[in-house]
Amino acid sequence: MARRTFDVIDVCEIFTHWHAGRSKNEVAGSLGLARNTVRKYVAAAEAAGMVPGGPPVSQERWAELVREWFPELADTRLRQVTWPAIEVHRDYIVAQLAAGVTMATIYQRLRDERGLAASVASLRRYVAANLPEEARRSQVTVLRLVPAEPGQEAQIDYGQLGRWTDPRSGRRHTVQAFAMVLCCSRMLFVRPVIAMDQRAWTECHVAAMEFFGGVPARLVPDNLKTGVDRPGLYDPKINRSYAELAAHYGCLADPARSRKPRDKAQVERPMPYIRDSFWRGREFTSVAQMQADAERWCTEVAGQRACRPLDGAAPAAVFAAAEKDHLRPLPPSPFVLAEWSRCKVGPDIHLLTELAKMFPQLTHCFTDRCAMVAVRDRGRGCDTGPGRAGRARCGLAAGDWQRAGAVPAHRPGRSRSSGGVGVVRESAGCRPVGGHAAVLRHGPAAVVPVPVGGRG
Repeated sequence: MARRTFDVIDVCEIFTHWHAGRSKNEVAGSLGLARNTVRKYVAAAEAAGMVPGGPPVSQERWAELVREWFPELADTRLRQVTWPAIEVHRDYIVAQLAAGVTMATIYQRLRDERGLAASVASLRRYVAANLPEEARRSQVTVLRLVPAEPGQEAQIDYGQLGRWTDPRSGRRHTVQAFAMVLCCSRMLFVRPVIAMDQRAWTECHVAAMEFFGGVPARLVPDNLKTGVDRPGLYDPKINRSYAELAAHYGCLADPARSRKPRDKAQVERPMPYIRDSFWRGREFTSVAQMQADAERWCTEVAGQRACRPLDGAAPAAVFAAAEKDHLRPLPPSPFVLAEWSRCKVGPDIHLLTELAKMFPQLTHCFTDRCAMVAVRDRGRGCDTGPGRAGRARCGLAAGDWQRAGAVPAHRPGRSRSSGGVGVVRESAGCRPVGGHAAVLRHGPAAVVPVPVGGRG
């Protein structure tokens, strides 16, 4: 820690507290000083016959006494007796500062390699007084961002807008803004949401791709759980549903580093602008109206603003002229979300997950085994995985699996497993409920979720 340099005002503050009747320990604790430092300066006043609690002393009088007792505080040249020795090494100090070397290391090298007898505090004062620009330049890092290529990158993040009361139900919600920014043109897409689950995350991506009319080559999201299961510098684990979305659109999901907001600065910076320009002072009757107004605001307001990184050009104009044609085309088929869940089939033949509503009971399954189950859409079916040969669609007839050699034939009401695949025949315990009857539309059998861990 660098040694503190005192001036006349600092010492006057010590005397003011001491003269008001506070002890030296209290003065040291209040001003954040060492007790020996307080004793050093107060000793001069005690030697002059002053005692705490005497007649009031003005600040001007204290300043006169300090200059009289400690002339080196008033004239800093009296403390510059070592500066001529430091001046000899001026060129060396300048070169070291230009290379980014810290003051502590420069002092160490001067002392050990060049025989400097001054203190590190004297070196710091010399540099601050004689080389202010060099010292400041060594502490500033200039970031020169590489211009983004058209259609290559989009940065994604959530930002909190505020609280909103639903006029129909009277409930208050915290509204978040999903924001996607194309880094080349700075074209912005914003979608307010009141839930940050996997479905909302996916729907926002789909709406953003349709808004831009194309797909960027690289997506840079934050490390939230709906996008990244486990952050990592070299090998982040992408959320399974999000990885399927990226594969569907043919783009790369490359999350930013954890706790490194500069990795997605283009989307971090507009968040205050979104809150101020779009959200504050407005009333909304529904989430649908909120989202429609946000899309219109992105086109008519945010897209027409003068953007400083674009030298004052409007993002919408730059997007139409330079980036729109470089985006990849949208896929012909819409994306169907797969909500993957890691569940466990226990001895009571129940799936211990929220998917129990879909499969209330399985007649005989993998005891103490874990499984990955995905619900793609209500009435569209269910996927199981991950198997080495690919996913298996629920709803295949039992005979198809038996002919393929996956499982041997067995009696109705029972099930067996072989090679990580099991079959359950329809019975009173495994009949699907409600709108999920389409799961078994191909026959009286359903594929048991493929085990991915556990015992057995």
